[in-house]
Amino acid sequence: MRKSRWINGWAAVLAAAGLVAVPAQARQFDTAKPEDVLAINRKLACSATDGVPTVFWWKGNAMSRVPGEQDRVLFAVQGMNVRQCVSFKDPRRGPGYRSVSREVMLYLDPKTGEVLKTWKNPWTGKDVEVIHVQNDPVNMRRPSYAYREDGTPVEFDGLVVKGKLITSGEAPLFYPNPLAGAPEYQPYVGGSYHAMEMINFYADAKQVLDSRVADVTDLTISWARVSQWLPWMDMGDRPGLVFFSTVGKKVSGIDALSEPLRGEILRNYPLYREPPPADDARPNETTWSFVKKVLDARRAAAAAAKPAQ
Repeated sequence: MRKSRWINGWAAVLAAAGLVAVPAQARQFDTAKPEDVLAINRKLACSATDGVPTVFWWKGNAMSRVPGEQDRVLFAVQGMNVRQCVSFKDPRRGPGYRSVSREVMLYLDPKTGEVLKTWKNPWTGKDVEVIHVQNDPVNMRRPSYAYREDGTPVEFDGLVVKGKLITSGEAPLFYPNPLAGAPEYQPYVGGSYHAMEMINFYADAKQVLDSRVADVTDLTISWARVSQWLPWMDMGDRPGLVFFSTVGKKVSGIDALSEPLRGEILRNYPLYREPPPADDARPNETTWSFVKKVLDARRAAAAAAKPAQ
């Protein structure tokens, strides 16, 4: 008893002098407080610590939906997103954060799991070159704060059920297609880009709500997407759409990714081993804008190789 009192006494003296670390006071986030809601949202999206990379991984299938036809599996898919967050503070809107990220998604043979280089279009009979997703960056356009621009607080939009914290969200997308307008792009796509993404998070509630925990390790996701034909499929304005259904999780880093994604990142996409810089101000990349860059580069290379007249 005397020994423990002596040890505890000296520990208190050293802590007061700043010579030993004192564990942070345990506090559970309150889902009714906007500052805590912001902290919860950030812990689901990335790390509570600025500059710490966070990696998400997912896998599943991409399928077709054509009127009058049975749905078919087009590809297996496997993807990853690497991100980091940075803190903000606004005198009126309170604490905030912004996420910056980049992502790769591979299209795989649904039977063998091999990375596709070409794909035989079952509707046109053509062999087309597969252009895998390489979106750099995929950033929050502006910081998210505890209070909105009109002064109203953000609310917790989720559930806590049997130890799991669950959130669900949708992203309806409708904007001018980067490939629309110019006649040279019309074999690939029609007018406007129209899609819907749906993502669910399932996390250990104790980790998320504990203010001392900066990084949630027990976090799984489901991601679904409904969109027009992928531009490289060379479907033009044929009726139909593609829908993706995937599941995934937060992983400890690039080395924790499954194959063939891990090997492809290391060999062919080394940029995607790290997130963009925290102050990245570039416009976001999409499948459509990236495919446009690929097509423009091909056209420029062909023009350069053409003999002068």
